[in-house]
Order: sequence, then structure tokens, then C-alpha cells
Amino acid sequence: MTAVATTAPLLVYFSSTSGNTARFIEKLGLPAQRIPLHRGDRELAVDEPFVLVTPTYGGGQGRGEEKGAVPKQVIRFLNDERNRKNIRGVISAGNTNFGDSFGAAGDIISRKCHVPHLYRFEVFGTQDDVDRVSDGLERWWVSQLKSTIQ
Repeated sequence: MTAVATTAPLLVYFSSTSGNTARFIEKLGLPAQRIPLHRGDRELAVDEPFVLVTPTYGGGQGRGEEKGAVPKQVIRFLNDERNRKNIRGVISAGNTNFGDSFGAAGDIISRKCHVPHLYRFEVFGTQDDVDRVSDGLERWWVSQLKSTIQ
């Protein structure tokens, strides 16, 4: 008999020293691994499918790629083929004050990694954000599992 995969994905997230994204992850209560903050920290390698959760930096002040929107630590993590091959979706945090660039890091990662940008949430997430992501992420993940089995 084949083991049934979990109904919730592994969340791989980056959170700066502010801890905003980490607080959102804690509220979700799902399995999670944190991308290291400092270059000298041990690098994270993920060998199973995951959903990436990342903050968006800056207000999209650059041209084209919203320069600096994706944290350098996330770029370094995704530059490792072991990690990039397992990403299945992305969720982004941001500030609605950024206007059209709200959650731009998720748009960039979605485009470059060819995965859906599933959700955007404000700073560290409201209870509505937590509920929306929890409910929707579980349904989406189950549909992903079903499509890989068929």
C-alpha cells in the first residue's frame, strides 16, 4: 500500500530580523523551514515539494524586475537547483502602500520558477489572511496531489 501524502504542504519561508513573516507562519501552524538570515548560516536544502513564503522588499522603485523586491537570501536559496526543482507555489507578504508592487516578490518568483502566485498578505497577516491561506492552501495542495497521482 502506498502512503498518502499530507494534506498540507511544507512551507519554506524567509523572515528578516523584524520577524513579520515568521509570525504569519506561526499563525498558520503548518510544517515549515526557515531560509537562513545570514550568509554564514548553514544553507537550507529542501528535498520535497514546498510552497515558498517570502516578504517583498522596497516599493518596486526599480525598473522591470522591481529591483530588490526579492530578498537576496531567497534568491540564493532558489539558485540552488535542489531547492528550485521542488517549489510548487509562492505566497508573498508586502505592504499595500506599495500600490501595484504589493507582493511583487511573489510575482517575480512565480514568473521565473513557473509556479502559481497563490496569495498575498499584508505585513504579518490579519486573521482573515490566515484563514484564507489556511483554507485555500489545503484545498490547492490536495488538488496538486491528486493531479500528480493521475
